[in-house]
Amino acid sequence: MNKEVKHIYMIGIGGISMSGIAEILKTWGYEVSGSDRIESNQTKYLEEHGINVYIGQKKENITEDIDLVVYTAAIKADNPELVEATRLKIPLMERGVFLGEITKLFPKTIGIAGTHGKTTTTSMVSSAFLAANLDPTIQVGAVLDLLNANYRVGKSPYLIIEACEYKDSFLNFHQESAIVLNIDNDHLDYFKNMDNMMRSYQEYVSKLPENGVLVLNIEDEKCKNLANYTKATVVTVGKSNALWTYDNVTYNEEGYPSFDVYYQDKFQKRFSLQVTGEYNILNSLTCIALCSFYGIALDIIQKGLSSFSGASRRMEYKGLFEDAKVYDDYAHHPTEVKKTAEGILKKKFHESWVVFECHSYSRFVTYLKEFAESLSLFDHIILADIYAARETNTIDANEEDLVGLLKENQKDAIHISSYEKIKDYLKERVKKEDVIITMGAGNITKLAEILVKEKEQR
Repeated sequence: MNKEVKHIYMIGIGGISMSGIAEILKTWGYEVSGSDRIESNQTKYLEEHGINVYIGQKKENITEDIDLVVYTAAIKADNPELVEATRLKIPLMERGVFLGEITKLFPKTIGIAGTHGKTTTTSMVSSAFLAANLDPTIQVGAVLDLLNANYRVGKSPYLIIEACEYKDSFLNFHQESAIVLNIDNDHLDYFKNMDNMMRSYQEYVSKLPENGVLVLNIEDEKCKNLANYTKATVVTVGKSNALWTYDNVTYNEEGYPSFDVYYQDKFQKRFSLQVTGEYNILNSLTCIALCSFYGIALDIIQKGLSSFSGASRRMEYKGLFEDAKVYDDYAHHPTEVKKTAEGILKKKFHESWVVFECHSYSRFVTYLKEFAESLSLFDHIILADIYAARETNTIDANEEDLVGLLKENQKDAIHISSYEKIKDYLKERVKKEDVIITMGAGNITKLAEILVKEKEQR
């Protein structure tokens, strides 16, 4: 990074990734400020830690003492702050490019890539490296209980980071090693088709050096092919026909799995997780494979994984409502909804209630049938209003279309706009030992807080 840069301004600073970067920069001694459209827990946290945050993006926020403006990929060219920075000839850098500059500072950057599971697996790897006292710097897309934050500043050569494929951000990264968990049809607004997405992943792994490692989940068919595009050592994980495999899976009443781990078909150790779902067994297996490459002993990895109880908004237990357990989950793609549901089915409960808030009109229309299929795994489905993100509804997306498909599947489904009305609806119907899941990438997490607060106020 340019040594002349002292004051960095971040447009979209309240985002989970941007806020973590802001904290890291402040710890390194930079003056950091920024803006976001709305106030949030993240913006409040930044303010409390001495970072000036403007709510609302206006050209007046951009001053001549700013040396660099970093902006998220979602910021459009006509953003008033971006326009003013351009007028003042302040250097601009998109978040992914800026993260790429940060990765250059660490000889041992490890990226965790894939359509689903990046945050959880980054958290798992971070937990294992911390258990091994390797003092990593960490940037993760959720608050990790172990850190009580979404970042950590270490003094070692290790940087553990989520490698997001959206708009090819991960192609800017300079990494020694990587995990690729899966490749699914997401972000098609940018990639347009799977061929383009595959080319991006192929280029991503081709950048890894010979002394690094590429860990691939070969249960995902699209991941297998990536072994042909890298100079790094390739290590595979899967149920079978892989270097690292697992067997003899059992679940406790909370749906948490225990399983035997094998390397080259030889038993190594039995592991237990504090998170649900068979998909998390595979996520943890990629963690085990990568950490073993870096010389971390299995008992230390086991200690790290056993201390990991999930990242925020990944089947996060919030409390009770009407004696039903309330969980909050970030799933916003049909595959994620399905995997979360399958994990929940391993728990002991009476009936399941999901309150789903689809993230964007375009996603709703694109995956309408797939959402109906995955949501049908729950007993009762409540649809909140679609979360617009930065879109306007020009494509006639209608929640009732999804309700109709769910009812065709013989499911109990309804659309309710207001969170308060959803709370009242649940209050009349949920029973003891039911589970309630608030699900989506938008504001639906606020409903979980409303439900739990109702219980606490009694």
